[in-house]
Amino acid sequence: MLEKSYRFRSAAQSTCATLLARVKQYHSFIFDSYAFDRSSGKVELHYALDDEVRFTETLTLPEPIEYAGDEDALDRALFLLHLFGGISYFKTCCPKTIEVRSGTLTKEQAAFWNTVYTKGLGQFFFENKVDFRGLINFPATSEESSAIAATEKNGTAGTLVPVGGGKDSVVTVEKLKKEGRTMTLFRMGSHPIIDQIAKTADLPLLTVRRQLSQKLFALNEEGALNGHVPITGYLSALTIVISELYGFDAVAMSNEKSASEGNTEYMGEEINHQWSKGKEFETMFREYLKRFVTKSIRYENPLRDMTELEIAKEFTGYPRYFPLITSCNKNWKILKEKEGRGAATKPNAGGAGGAWCGDCPKCAFVFALFAAHLPKDTVEKMFRKNLFADAGLLPLYRELLGIEGCKPFECIGTAEETQEAFRLAHEQGAYEDTPAMQLYLSTK
Repeated sequence: MLEKSYRFRSAAQSTCATLLARVKQYHSFIFDSYAFDRSSGKVELHYALDDEVRFTETLTLPEPIEYAGDEDALDRALFLLHLFGGISYFKTCCPKTIEVRSGTLTKEQAAFWNTVYTKGLGQFFFENKVDFRGLINFPATSEESSAIAATEKNGTAGTLVPVGGGKDSVVTVEKLKKEGRTMTLFRMGSHPIIDQIAKTADLPLLTVRRQLSQKLFALNEEGALNGHVPITGYLSALTIVISELYGFDAVAMSNEKSASEGNTEYMGEEINHQWSKGKEFETMFREYLKRFVTKSIRYENPLRDMTELEIAKEFTGYPRYFPLITSCNKNWKILKEKEGRGAATKPNAGGAGGAWCGDCPKCAFVFALFAAHLPKDTVEKMFRKNLFADAGLLPLYRELLGIEGCKPFECIGTAEETQEAFRLAHEQGAYEDTPAMQLYLSTK
């Protein structure tokens, strides 16, 4: 499977220049402006290519909004979101000049954004064969930002917890419950799985609807470059806007220790599918937040020192969530609605059934984690089949176990974690005759 995936990538790379040649090349990417309408709860983020092609991204926030806080802090949070949001539009043709009209940046701030765009788009550069060296240059002014002070929040809403529908955020929620924390769950886009998780957790849920610019889809259809973006970074910025508006004093992310490990190298840079979930980004973002946005919102991560295997073990203590969660990205897809794309999500009805497709790297990896800690019949009930028994998944397991190739570009743990999961599953003795377990045992 590894050879096939690389042949596919090579074919895609060989046609990349041809496709891009069909799209007009632009010299500059412009962060034009942003706006927030409190009456409608809408945020608009405006961008442009050479002042010719214009993009407008819209986010609809939950009502009511009765903001009585620091207007300057809110503006800084919106500026933060504006800069993160541009990454989806910048990548269409990667112009060499970046212009920021919506605000000013110090040298330190510009350096932060240079790193975010370079490392956050690492997988995109790798898969599209883009030479990123020296490509990203955010403009810096000579002025230093004035010091910001901590301000009282306009409420006592407690902690905002982003929920993606998987085991990690459930473990975060239950950890914070034990601490007696007041919490509200947060999601971008609607999904019935998260509805059920919120109901089971018995916690309030805030939903933001994101509408990507239609022009982005049009350019993609014409042959513009496309690929992975650091969505966790964007989500982090959005949670700061939400926290400022609704009075939350903390954001609790659910990003594990394993996310800090990269997948491969390209042009001297480590390429990490999960870079904006890793420790480097988290540390940089937390410092940027304190120095340039707000000191009144804490950016936390209760899972930072835990591996995927440890999180899975803790999750097994909450069986009421077993039928609800999924980590399978194939079951989350963008819908085309009457007013445009990207406004909502829905489950994928295919695959092994229910919440798991049963044939992607995420499913294969998480099955191994649960096989290490739960009875075989419980795991099979969750996935609706025994993934270790599926010989078609052997190429994936060879990559996940570190036998050959590189770690798949997915939100998965390390090869060492997969090996330990197999060792623990082997001790149970319930998977001995399966192709996947036989593969593992052959390496011993």
